[in-house]
Parts: sequence; C-alpha cells; structure tokens
Amino acid sequence: MSSKGRSLGFLSAPPAAPPVAAELVPTMYRNWRISAFMGIFIGYAGFYLIRNNVSLVSAILKEHDIMNAAGIGVVANAVLFAYGLSKFFMAMLSDRANARYFMPIGLALSAVMNLLIAHVPVLSASIGVFAVMMFINGWFQGMGWPPSGRVLVHWFSTSERGWMTSIWNCAHNVGGAGVGLLSAWALEHFATDAADWRPAFSVPAIAALGVAVLAFFLIRDRPEALGLPTIEEFHDDPAKVETTGEETGWLDMLFKHVLTNRVVVLLAVTNVFIYTLRYGVLSWIPVYLTEQIHGVNVKEGILGFAIYEGAGIIGTLLCGWVSDKVFKGWRSGAGILFLTGVGIALLAYWLMPHSAPIGVFYLLIAIIGGLIYGPVMLIGLQAIDLSPKNVAGTAAGFTGLFGYLLGASLASSGVGYLIEFFGWNVAYGFLVAVAVVAVVLMFVVGKDERRLMVEHQTRD
Repeated sequence: MSSKGRSLGFLSAPPAAPPVAAELVPTMYRNWRISAFMGIFIGYAGFYLIRNNVSLVSAILKEHDIMNAAGIGVVANAVLFAYGLSKFFMAMLSDRANARYFMPIGLALSAVMNLLIAHVPVLSASIGVFAVMMFINGWFQGMGWPPSGRVLVHWFSTSERGWMTSIWNCAHNVGGAGVGLLSAWALEHFATDAADWRPAFSVPAIAALGVAVLAFFLIRDRPEALGLPTIEEFHDDPAKVETTGEETGWLDMLFKHVLTNRVVVLLAVTNVFIYTLRYGVLSWIPVYLTEQIHGVNVKEGILGFAIYEGAGIIGTLLCGWVSDKVFKGWRSGAGILFLTGVGIALLAYWLMPHSAPIGVFYLLIAIIGGLIYGPVMLIGLQAIDLSPKNVAGTAAGFTGLFGYLLGASLASSGVGYLIEFFGWNVAYGFLVAVAVVAVVLMFVVGKDERRLMVEHQTRD
C-alpha cells in the first residue's frame, strides 16, 4: 500500500488479501455481499436516529419558552449546513479508508454528541452553543453516506447497482420513521416533566451506539480485502469508468477527477435543481394546503407532508429497478423520465382548482414525491457510477454539497421569498421552470453517460 493509504493509520483501506480457492468464491461472495449491504443499510438508518432531533422537540422548546422559532431554525440549519460540507470533505477520507471502521466511528461520534447535548446542560443553555454542538453533530453525520457509496460500488456491479442503491436509499426512511417512534416512546417514559425534551436525544443516541457496533461486525470494505476478485471480474460486468491507479495526493485527485470532471460537475449542478424541487414542494405542502385549498385543516396539511415522504420509498425502488432493467444501466434515462413526470404532476398540482377534493391533491402530492426521490437517489448513484472507484465517494459528496448548500437553501428561503412577495403562482411557476432545467441538464449528462458506456464496452 502506498504512503497515501498509510497516512490514515488504522482507518486506511485494507490491502488485497491472497486469492482464495476458486471453489470458495461464489459462496463467500454471496454471504459477504449480503452482510456488507445489511451493514450499510442498518448503519445508515442509525444515522437518521440522531441527525436532527431538534425538529422533533421544536414544539416543546417553543411552548415552554426554552427557545423561540428563530433559534430553533438556527440550530436545525446548523446540522444541514455542516452535513452538506462534511458529506464532501469526509468523502475524500472515506475513499481511502476502511468502510468497516469509518461508518461505525462516525455514527458513534454522532451518538456521543447527542448524549452530551442531552446530559450536559451548559451545551444547550444558549442558542449559540447548541448550534455549535449540532454543527459538530452534522459533521460526524457526513461519515455515513461516503462509506455506504464505497461499499455499493465495490460489492455490486453496474447492471445491479441501481436496484441495490435504491433499496439502500430507503434506509433514511426507515431511520426517519424509527426516530419518530423511539423519541415519542422516550418522552413518554423518561421525561421528568412536560418541558423535558432530552430523552428524545439520549434514547435514540443509545440505540445508535448499538447500531454502530452491529454495523462494524457486518460491513466489509471490499472483495479484494477478503481474497475475492473484483465485482467486475466476478460478474463479468465492466465498470463505466476505469479505476485510476495514480499515486497522487488528494488535492490532485480532487481536481483531476472531480472538480474538472465535466460529468461530475454537471451532476452537481443538476442536483441543485433536483433538491430545489424536492424541498421546494415538500417544505410548503402544509402551508399551501391549509391556506389555499378550501376546507383543509392543519392536520390534513401535515398528512400531505407524510404522503409525500412515504411515496418516496416506492418511487426510489421503482426508479432503481427501471434504471437497471429498462434503461440497462443508463441512469440518465430513468432520471429524464422521472423528472418529466415531476414537472407534469407539479403543473397539475399548481393549476388544480382549489375547490377540488383534498384526495386529488393528495394523489398529486404522492406522484410528485414518488417521482422526485428517484432522481435524488440517482444523482449519488451516477456520481459513483461515472467516477473511478477510488474517488467515487468524493464525487458523490461533491454533488451532495451542491444539493444541500444551494438547492435546499433555495427551496426554503428562495421559494419562501417568492411566496411572500409575489404569491403562489409565481412560486410554482418557478418550480415548474426548475423541473424543465433539471430535465435538460439530465439529458446533457445522459449524452456523456452514453458515450462512456459505449467507449468502455468497446474496450472490453
């Protein structure tokens, strides 16, 4: 192993082991693929148990004058801002690290931060300190996606990676549902009074520590470290982009294979528009339904929010299957199809008469949510598909950086500004235009993806 690899110490990616006997390869591959996948699925769900629990207790904080709405917003946004940065910068370490160590350590450190917030009063006594602690928590949260992407790209070949990635991507829905149930249970059984929000941080954190231990025993970094052939050799399924064997510094790798990589930069820009669509619709569903649709109350508005998220599970799985089976690994084709559907459904949602039954709006919300989460998943998948294996996590983190720092903020503050000063028609007209731009950008990415697929098949 090069000095570049040794620089991470015990975190460094393990070297290739001596090849195992040929007759053992199929069984070992089957068993360790399942184990590694379950490790990153359970592990990533664990991150959502402790990502941004302040949103779950915001009503308690506000009702008991512990923190006002502005303060809650500052604390909650600190996590997202840190996560967007960390998802990129930690990915540069993850590409050279052992996923078996990297993910569990990140999850454990995030759990410790949540325990400190819950049990050291001074750390949550002021908005500024609380926000700093949540920023640090968000930074450790960035150690979840990159090692997951590393495992996916090393253990699953191009023709199956779309379906497997879509299944794995549902881990955030599992974790998101889990933290809601666990926090509600914790507050009911361990809160000392109505103002005690801390069990919603401490109990999920303890659960996350257990998940971190489980993930450590399940995950294996890559097949070669176990003496197995690469997934491309085992499945006779060539990667779209060859792994670079260069022994250069991380900065050189970053510039050559990410910052100046046309496809990766296009994916990052496309992700801004996809995240703007994702949160631009989601964040304003309760407000739009309760303010604009006749006879809709607050609970019915919140139900629309839940429908959007729930439909995302089905849409993500469908998109992964379509990208593998219908488009034969051409991810952009599935992205174009799904984003076009988002634009059409969004247009119908916007222009639907306000006197229409609430069920019609719920149906359109489900269609939009089901279709948008596929492209959200695809961007990360395309980044690891269209990058050399040893920089795949960094490439995916780079696209995530754009999505969270630009797309999510544009969807919240930008769309909010349009609603406040220009009205809903301008806001939704803007979002429809965003959908059109996203389709155009995905089409441009698709041309490059097609070229890379043809070039590599010709070489092989």
